[in-house]
Amino acid sequence: MIIEEKINKAQLREVIEDYCRGKDVKKVLLIPPDISRAHSGGGVITALYYEIFTRSGVHVDILPALGSHFPMTRAEQLSFFGDIPEERFLVHRWRDGVSDLGEVPAAFVREVSEGLMDISVPVQVSDYLLDPSYELIISIGQVVPHEVAGMANYTKNIVVGCGGSGFISASHMLGAFYGIEQILGQTDTPVRKLFDYAEEKFLQRLPLEYVLTVTELGEIIGLYIGKGRGLFERAAALSAVRNINYVEKPLENCVVFLDETEFHSTWIGNKSVYRTRMAIADGGNLLVIAPGVKTFGEDPENDRLIRKYGYCGRERVLELCKTEADLQGNLSAAAHLIHGSADGRFSVTYAAPLLGREAIEGVGYKYMDRDEADAIARREDVYYISNPALGLWQVK
Repeated sequence: MIIEEKINKAQLREVIEDYCRGKDVKKVLLIPPDISRAHSGGGVITALYYEIFTRSGVHVDILPALGSHFPMTRAEQLSFFGDIPEERFLVHRWRDGVSDLGEVPAAFVREVSEGLMDISVPVQVSDYLLDPSYELIISIGQVVPHEVAGMANYTKNIVVGCGGSGFISASHMLGAFYGIEQILGQTDTPVRKLFDYAEEKFLQRLPLEYVLTVTELGEIIGLYIGKGRGLFERAAALSAVRNINYVEKPLENCVVFLDETEFHSTWIGNKSVYRTRMAIADGGNLLVIAPGVKTFGEDPENDRLIRKYGYCGRERVLELCKTEADLQGNLSAAAHLIHGSADGRFSVTYAAPLLGREAIEGVGYKYMDRDEADAIARREDVYYISNPALGLWQVK
């Protein structure tokens, strides 16, 4: 099913009720995004599936696709999904709660990376997905420009959102090696080809179906339900039209606001850097107002590595990866350090009072007090972005 127009909640309910009536199942696993995709429509869709299935006597569990993010708090569950009982939520453990399905061979990785990487990549998924008692697994999420995959979601929700450290690290590093500016907003990328290989060779055995959304300003403008890469391609084509924002000339001064209910770390908040970098002028200024950012990594070890090495630039990180065992063992963190660096092309300033000046400057960014940042945000010569997760910005 494909709907490419604005969809209200009543229409959404009707579509999902029709879908559920056609399923003769007793136990279902829903895989929605977490709170970092607050504008995906995934919360209301998950709530509707839960309500309609359980009303028919179906047992429903919910496994948010955390990837390497923090588990959702109860307050976040209630805010995003509504009053679904806490015991229905499962927690993905990306380091120790996964099983290997096989591997992407080194020859394939070498080919799709154009020789940049020559390693095999283990394909791992959450143990919950392999539970044979689930007769149907529904992956729910938003297709939007993405710094690692090119376009987010579809099989990314499974092999990264519910994947293990080996696949997450390798895919992120592949994206960093290949170059973020060659990947952002693209449907066919080396990283997506890893996902496609995993789907073809290993995911076919799962009772897996997809619900993909495209949104604009928090409203669903595209809904895609079913299976197959063609579904993803249709969603990606609409997202490319509606979620890529073109500016007439490079931005000298850009201010990005990170809502404190959605962004708690630079690991996620650095979408402000990723999604604007192709719009900012050489020598320009990016100011990130981040009242809720209180940590760097979404994982204690990743947080430690960011504090240790900082956003020191692509070439420096690549050199460190040759000598530092802790980075070699956490390539997703190394990739994040590359993606979060402006490589000296423009300045990055954070107004993040919960982290403070010493911590922000310690990782290579500039620091600004909130009052001063708010005053700059009101200036007429500033390009203001209210939420960097909603799209991609680049020069026309």
